[in-house]
Amino acid sequence: MSIVKINALTVPAEQREVLEQRFASRAGAVEGSDGFEWFELLRPVEGTDQYLVYTRWRSEEDFQAWMEGPMKAAHQGGGGGAGAGERPKPAASGSAVWSFEVVQQAAPKQQG
Repeated sequence: MSIVKINALTVPAEQREVLEQRFASRAGAVEGSDGFEWFELLRPVEGTDQYLVYTRWRSEEDFQAWMEGPMKAAHQGGGGGAGAGERPKPAASGSAVWSFEVVQQAAPKQQG
């Protein structure tokens, strides 16, 4: 069965738009990765300042390969920004990664 990784990002209210724009500008960056199955960025509605970044992978090995390859390169300032080697200030003030194995799943029943 698949594995799920949830990155809980603590994002101050004034940084929410920045975070969402950064994720939008990376659209497509993970979708071509071997073993990638799903992505969602979840915005908090009430009671918390934590965004959840939900990704689903075929295996832990596929996730680790993405972490050591494309994700690592993207977070080391590989994109040519406005100043040589300068990276933008993080939008999140904290982060925790949670790991889960999918043991049960369901999809909507087909109508018809």
